Amino acid sequence: MDDPTPTQAAQPRAAAPLSSVVGDLRLHEFRSKIFRNTRWLRVWLPPGYEAAESQSIRYPVLYLNDGQNLFERATAFAGVEWQVDETADWLIRSNLIPPMILVGIDNMQKARIREYVPYRSLNPPILRPQGKQYPDFLLDEIMPFVQHQYRVALGPANTGLGGSSLGALISLYTVMTRAGVFGRLLLESPSLFLSYRSLLKETKNFRRWPQRIFLAIGTKEVGRDDRDRAVLADVKRLEQNLRRAGLDDDRLRVEIEEGAVHSEATWARRFPGALRFLFG
Repeated sequence: MDDPTPTQAAQPRAAAPLSSVVGDLRLHEFRSKIFRNTRWLRVWLPPGYEAAESQSIRYPVLYLNDGQNLFERATAFAGVEWQVDETADWLIRSNLIPPMILVGIDNMQKARIREYVPYRSLNPPILRPQGKQYPDFLLDEIMPFVQHQYRVALGPANTGLGGSSLGALISLYTVMTRAGVFGRLLLESPSLFLSYRSLLKETKNFRRWPQRIFLAIGTKEVGRDDRDRAVLADVKRLEQNLRRAGLDDDRLRVEIEEGAVHSEATWARRFPGALRFLFG
């Protein structure tokens, strides 16, 4: 397959008729020149997007990592999805958020950890990380493609990024290395311990944060008391650094959910509140 570019893009296909998708989900097979691999992009369009009276409207967009876990049970890890489509559809129809586009970027399964980690790590062992290329992949390949194919509103106020676990880690790295591009950031159960907490340490002196950040963690992420305490301490340290940078409650929401575990079901449960805070 030729590399799809903004001027030579693969034609989208709809989700399978018997899938669990609510609304209009389009799938693009996308070839990355940076990572030299091919994955699916999952683009969910808001109600009324194709209506004649909507053709002049441009929409905010939220890019989310681990795209196969967002919309469909059939592709999601352990068969549990985030229900991103159901949540967005309900919030938009209830006038709680503006109509918006959601883009799921599939991970590369076995290559996921390398693409989502920017620094070398010994636990787990990642000696050839590719995460430093991820911001270029997103900003120079994915975003131009989406902007060419769909009516996306531009500017940081209209552009969000997020993910969970390692997907949250690489989202944090991306907004720090490409400051000013993203105005909304979703961090669910971020894996801040990776690479000797290198990225967490860098947040101490960083100041050009997105306008709104939703940060959440459970108290039973790992299921072992000592590691649960460490994971929670990392998130609290990140919150402290964000507060020192001037983010008040209007810009930063932190949720510590008692008893919550590290799972798609947890992130699905918190997604409505996250979406309302970031875009409401």
